[in-house]
Amino acid sequence: QLAGVAVIAFGLWLRFGGVMADFASDKRSPEYFFMGLYVLVGAGALMTTVGFFGCCGAARESQCLLGAFFACLLVIFAAEITAGVFAFIGKKVAIQEAQKIYEDIYDDYMKNPGGKVNRTIYHLHTALQCCGKDGIEQQMGLPCPENIQLPKASCLVEIQKVIDANLHLVGIVGIAIAGITVSKSMFSF
Repeated sequence: QLAGVAVIAFGLWLRFGGVMADFASDKRSPEYFFMGLYVLVGAGALMTTVGFFGCCGAARESQCLLGAFFACLLVIFAAEITAGVFAFIGKKVAIQEAQKIYEDIYDDYMKNPGGKVNRTIYHLHTALQCCGKDGIEQQMGLPCPENIQLPKASCLVEIQKVIDANLHLVGIVGIAIAGITVSKSMFSF
């Protein structure tokens, strides 16, 4: 239950606080990206509910609640495996979508340099430590961080590097969580 509450809190913080709050305030925010955060919050709620079934089933020694706990863990395990497979298969699509988001923000900035997108593009440049599509736009008036070392790869290349590097980390965490789910299933027996 505590892990579920932590996942809910983390998902809400990513969506409404921290760096993502700046992206959410942009009128062209990528809603399908935020849907992933809503799914994270939903998964936390499911984890909390499943934890409740497990705690009550163990405290009352109820076969019905322990069976429901096991069934929920089985569904969660299948969803974890499916999500992991789709994450690795869809890596190229994820890179293309993230690059398209950056290109849209970049084009909006070039049309209206004083608009709200100014802050969004600056946060992206700071997070990725890059500047522009070609990596040489610091002279063109883009809001680039002062501490990046030029010549730096373009942000499109940096997006690809970040997704490539972090997708393996997501896979490792997913495997660890799946292992914990299997161990919980064994304990429920």
